[in-house]
Amino acid sequence: MKKSLKIPAVTYARITGLLYLAIIILGLYSEIFIRSNLISYGDADITAKNILSSQWLFRIGFACDLVVFICDVAVAFLLYVLLKPVNRSVSLISAGFRLTGTAIYGGNLLNYFAALLILSGTEYLSAFSPDQINAMALMFLNIHKHGYDLGLVFFGMHCLFMGFLLFKSGYFSRIVGILMVFAGIGYVVGSLTLFLSPRYSSVIVPIYIAPLIGELSLCLYLLIKSIKR
Repeated sequence: MKKSLKIPAVTYARITGLLYLAIIILGLYSEIFIRSNLISYGDADITAKNILSSQWLFRIGFACDLVVFICDVAVAFLLYVLLKPVNRSVSLISAGFRLTGTAIYGGNLLNYFAALLILSGTEYLSAFSPDQINAMALMFLNIHKHGYDLGLVFFGMHCLFMGFLLFKSGYFSRIVGILMVFAGIGYVVGSLTLFLSPRYSSVIVPIYIAPLIGELSLCLYLLIKSIKR
């Protein structure tokens, strides 16, 4: 009988860190350098003009997000493997929340791409005026924005459970665990505000600094220091 290959936990941690780094870089690039420059949620005509003049960039944003979500699935599994010795049930719940959020992101990505399909001038849209077409495209982009925040609620719950596991593990830094708990709170509060009290959504934007610090800290810890042997 062949012996099963056992991969060291440190190797799992390094791989998780690399995937997390890809998620952070591609996610920030897609949001800051692509969507923020192309989409103006208050002006459908400008948004349509930007997308049509930079279709390739718009498609790159789609591809970046798709790679992020693929990496997310792998990270959910790897974190479960790393944290199940702490508490198998809680680790499974944490992975379940992350995978649920990723599934929402993936399906919601169609709303993003729908804007380009609408603006491409297909024959069945000839019944609508250019202004109506631009408005429909912006509507789908707005749905995509809200769908993304819906997924972040589940991702925030994942961060809360994961932060607890990191804190209790003994082989991860407790500071990273605390930062991930704050990251989870930031995601949940920020995303729910968009749905429950949208007029305050722009005011609480600084709350997303906590998730950025928390996830970046975990990523760098996995890459540089890894886990305590």
